[in-house]
Amino acid sequence: MKFEDLLLEIDGFGKFQILILFILCLPRMNLPMHFLLHNFLAATPSHHCAIPHQEAFVNLTTEEVLLISIPREPDGTFKSCEMFSQPQFHLLLNSSLQPENNSIIQECQHGWVYDHSQFTSTISTQVTPGELSWRTRPGTLPRFALVKKPCRPLPREVLCIPPERCLPLAGMEWVDVEHRTFSGILTSMFWSIGNMLLAAIAYLVREWRWLLVAVTGPCLLSIVSGCDLPPLPREWGKSCNADPRIGSSDPKRSGTRLCLALGLPGGGSSNEFGVAFSYYGMSMNLTGFGLNMYLSQFVFGFIEIPAKMIMYVLVNRVGRRQSQAWALILTGLCIGANIVIPRPFTPLRSAVAIMGKGFSEAAFTTAFLYTCELYPTVLRQNGMGYSSFMARLGGALAPLVFLLDEVWRSLPEVTYCGVAVCCGLVAFLLPETLHVRLPEGIEDIEKTHLLTGLMHSS
Repeated sequence: MKFEDLLLEIDGFGKFQILILFILCLPRMNLPMHFLLHNFLAATPSHHCAIPHQEAFVNLTTEEVLLISIPREPDGTFKSCEMFSQPQFHLLLNSSLQPENNSIIQECQHGWVYDHSQFTSTISTQVTPGELSWRTRPGTLPRFALVKKPCRPLPREVLCIPPERCLPLAGMEWVDVEHRTFSGILTSMFWSIGNMLLAAIAYLVREWRWLLVAVTGPCLLSIVSGCDLPPLPREWGKSCNADPRIGSSDPKRSGTRLCLALGLPGGGSSNEFGVAFSYYGMSMNLTGFGLNMYLSQFVFGFIEIPAKMIMYVLVNRVGRRQSQAWALILTGLCIGANIVIPRPFTPLRSAVAIMGKGFSEAAFTTAFLYTCELYPTVLRQNGMGYSSFMARLGGALAPLVFLLDEVWRSLPEVTYCGVAVCCGLVAFLLPETLHVRLPEGIEDIEKTHLLTGLMHSS
C-alpha cells in the first residue's frame, strides 16, 4: 500500500497536518525578509562630492553652493561623482549655462556627502569605521554626512549573496492530493506577509545595524520551531527496497531510468532559474518605477496575495503546466512593456510593474508546488536541492544584471524579459501533475512518461 492510500484511509488533512503548516509559517515569513533585506541594508542614498572650504561661502545658500561646485545631469539633478575644479560663480547669474569645457570637471577629491533624510546609515555609506568622518555643520548641508572613500559607491548588487533556500517539504508530503494545492498556497501566503513586514520594519528602523538585528532576531524562533517538524513520511520506505533509486539489476536499464527520473523534471530546473531571475530582478528594483521604495516594497508584497488566490483557482482548473508557463510569459511581457513606456509616464509604469510583480509571484508559487510534484520521493530531496540551487543561481545573477545599464540603459529589462519568456515556453514541455499522486519511485515516473506519450500519440 502506498502512502497516498494510507492518507485516504485516515484524515488526510486533520489537526496534525494543520499543525505542520502552522510550524512552517514563521520560517516562510522570515525568508523574504532576508532575501530582500539588502534593498534597504545596502541602499545608496542621494549623494554628491564633498565641497572643501565651505567657510568661504557663508553668504550663499546650500543650493547656491551646490550650483557653483557640482555639475548637473541633463535632467537637472546634481552629478554624484563629479565636481568643478574651481567654483563657477557665473552660474549664480544664469544656472542654465553649464560649462562646455570638460577640463574643469574632475572626480570627487574629498569624499562624498550623503543625504540622510531617508536613511540614517547603510552599508554603502559605512564600509569600515576607518573610512568614516562625520562633519555636520549647523545651517550647512543639513542631514548630510561626509564619507571619505573611493569615488564610485559600493554597488548594492555586489552585496547580494542570497542564502540557500532550505524549506521543508513536510507541507507537501503529509497532506492528501485534494489538499496539496491548498497547503502550498497557504504557506506561501506568509512569504507575502514577510515582504510587507519588511517594508514596515525598514520604515521604522533606518539604521542598518539595528535593521539587521530586527530582521535576524525572529530566525531563532524559526530554528526552534523547525526542530518540531517530523521527518518526511515517504522517506521511511527507502529502507524497504534494496535499491529504490534504481530498482533494476540491469546497469544499462538502471542508468536509463535514473536519467529519465532526473531529466523529466529538468525543464522544472530551468523554470526555477527563470522564476527566481525575473522575481528578484523586479523585487530589487524598488526605485525604478517612480514610487517611494518603502511603498514599492509594501505594494509588491501586497499584490502577491491576490496573485496567489488567483493561482489557487487556476492550478486546479487549467493545470500546473499552463499556469506556470503563462505566468512566466506574462511576467516577461510586463517587463518588456516598461521598456517602451516613456519614463515620464510614472503612473502607467508603476501599474505595469505591479502587474508584472503579481505575475512573477504567481510563477514562483506555482513553481514551488509544481517542482515538488515532478520528482519521485526517492529523489525529491536531492531534486529539490538541485532546483533550489538553480533558483539561487538565478537570484544571485539577477541583481548583477543591473550593471548592464552601463552598456545600454534598457539592457537589464531586455534580459529579464527574454529569460522569463524563454523559460515560460520551456514549461510547456513539462508533464501535467494535476490530480496526480506524488511519484514515490522511478517506476512511477516511467508510467507517467509512458501515459503522456500515449496521450500525445492519440
